[in-house]
Amino acid sequence: MGKATFIAMGIDVGGTKTAFGVVRFPAGEVLVEKEIPTGADRSAKKVLDDIVRAASKLAVDNRLKGATLSAVGFGICELVGRRGEILSHNLLNWKTAQIQRQFADLAPVTLEADVRAGALAEALFGAGKSYRIFLYVTVGTGISCSLVIDGVPYLGMHGATGTMASSSLTWVCETCGDINKRTLEQIASGPALVSRLNQEQPGAAVTGQDVLAAAAQGNATAECVIRSAATALGSTISLLVNVLDPEAVIIGGGLGLSKGIFWKTLIESTRNHIWSDIHRDVPILPAATGVRCAMIGAAAAAWKAHMRQASAKR
Repeated sequence: MGKATFIAMGIDVGGTKTAFGVVRFPAGEVLVEKEIPTGADRSAKKVLDDIVRAASKLAVDNRLKGATLSAVGFGICELVGRRGEILSHNLLNWKTAQIQRQFADLAPVTLEADVRAGALAEALFGAGKSYRIFLYVTVGTGISCSLVIDGVPYLGMHGATGTMASSSLTWVCETCGDINKRTLEQIASGPALVSRLNQEQPGAAVTGQDVLAAAAQGNATAECVIRSAATALGSTISLLVNVLDPEAVIIGGGLGLSKGIFWKTLIESTRNHIWSDIHRDVPILPAATGVRCAMIGAAAAAWKAHMRQASAKR
């Protein structure tokens, strides 16, 4: 390996599973990887203990292959501030110092929001490489987004960016007076697809992929759930396109990368809801780094942090 090689581990903590990968930079090559169930319904300490244990085992496996780990990038599905501080506790009640302390014997840790990690991976190695300004949207257990400008995910004033689907889409039906208070995540995320199908057909699905499979096999209710979810998601993405005027939209996440009815409806809805003809032909692309994007991006965030620190010392 050349002197410029840097080895970082990326950890993508999702609501369903946690993905680990040892990545070599500057190429962004994944050397070894694994995943474990997150089990977010357990105590935050137990979840973190399992993650540290799995990361340590992967680091040992990597050392046996002759590569030394220099840093860890920790991507979480929470708001993460400009200095790496955790700003929300929607899924797991972790503190930044707690994570840093747990990983102290392994390598220095850089914390990043998972959506910004995914956006960074696409900017460096994926479908966003050729665009100066693009919007990255991830759809899975949750739904969030990141604007990328000149290869850098936009942080905003506090670092609290990306919550495109967590606020309620409130309106009153003029016909019946019903007040809708659902969020986009309650309509279009993976767990939402499961919940909505099981309301009509109890026990029909366990995962979002089950709903997609049922629709592909001709289940009309599942197809209706998927079409309505993708339509609602597309209308929200179109609003962001109207406001931000990106050169491209890149879609990631386990559900976001699904093809068939979901993808077709999402594209149609987004284009139909875009207000200006100027924006209507914006490229809408699947994430080229696939379901690995947040894991690779978390490692890349650690690599970038190391380079900034090294540059500051010169």
